[in-house]
Amino acid sequence: MHWYFTSESVTEGHPDKVADRISDSVVDLVLGLDPRGRVACETLVTPDRVFVAGEIGTSADVDSTAIEAVARSAIAAAGYDDPSASFSDNVPIEVLIGPQSQDIAGGVAESWEWRHGSRDPLDKVGAGDQGIMFGYASNETDELMPAPILYAHRLARRLAEVRKTGKLAYLRPDGKTQVTMEYHDGRPIGVKRLLISAQHAPDVSLEEMEQDLWNLVVDPIVEPHLRAGDVEFLVNPSGRFVSGGPEADTGLTGRKIIVDTYGGAAHHGGGCFSGKDATKVDRSGAYAARHAAKAVVAAGLADRCELQISYAIGRARPFSIRIETFGTEHAPFEEIEKAVLRHDFRPEAIMERFDLRRPIYTPTSAYGHFGRPEFPWEELDGGSAS
Repeated sequence: MHWYFTSESVTEGHPDKVADRISDSVVDLVLGLDPRGRVACETLVTPDRVFVAGEIGTSADVDSTAIEAVARSAIAAAGYDDPSASFSDNVPIEVLIGPQSQDIAGGVAESWEWRHGSRDPLDKVGAGDQGIMFGYASNETDELMPAPILYAHRLARRLAEVRKTGKLAYLRPDGKTQVTMEYHDGRPIGVKRLLISAQHAPDVSLEEMEQDLWNLVVDPIVEPHLRAGDVEFLVNPSGRFVSGGPEADTGLTGRKIIVDTYGGAAHHGGGCFSGKDATKVDRSGAYAARHAAKAVVAAGLADRCELQISYAIGRARPFSIRIETFGTEHAPFEEIEKAVLRHDFRPEAIMERFDLRRPIYTPTSAYGHFGRPEFPWEELDGGSAS
């Protein structure tokens, strides 16, 4: 069988990713002061205003001044630190944060199982919401990730790197990448098309950008054997990309969920990750599902594995678990099922296993949550990353 598959990524200067970074910075602010704090933070960025809204439950003193400060730091870190620009870290910021609902807080603090007599400590914390989460792994790359999203992330990260180091000083923070990979019998055999959209200074030509981006972005990232055939390379297909970032497009938390996960190669439950502490199973459940799916593939039990886990709000134990190996299994399904069910998918168990009550989330806000060894849910021993 022969087919093509495409995935995209974006840089940290993309407006949606600026919003994600602010929201995750608020999570890290709270967890740095109160490891058992709870956060549900949404951010909207526009050319002349930033809104940070949501709910926080914490014993720490976290006021609007502290939240505004981390938001400004996040904006600057994303590349918007020029006070003469129409959007920068001196933009007006409105903080609209209230307390977490007591109805939600009660179900998280004492789960249905705990209220009905269980005294297993891992049963005490209930899921912060209902929902379905997916985890996925494929042996088509060393990282056990789909190749198109892996290379799209690498190109986006490299695009930001050559901007920040000054190698391409005319680049600006906003950017996108897109990779079309050619497959044969389920294996990636080469890149068919590459697209880079990069915000730039007004005085650079498209021809100069095409040459620079190939030499300094594509060539170091995409191995020669993957571009042995004819590769169609597009740069800024609209012709110009001078106006970008939040000055050109509103950004919202959680609007790049396919970029955050598997680039469309696997299902997505619908809930985003950014702005949420780990009692929200949108985040922790998806991390645990990825870890379990990766363990199956790494053990050689299947070439591909996808898990669906569902939860009910206020309950510790999953509502359901489904395992799919797409006909690629190398072991009886009962063995695969046994390997998956060795993992404990209760929220408290997930948070303990990966030490998720730490302020580790800001780096997740760009370039994906999976396939990156610095994150604890990517470690097959289940340990925590430094």
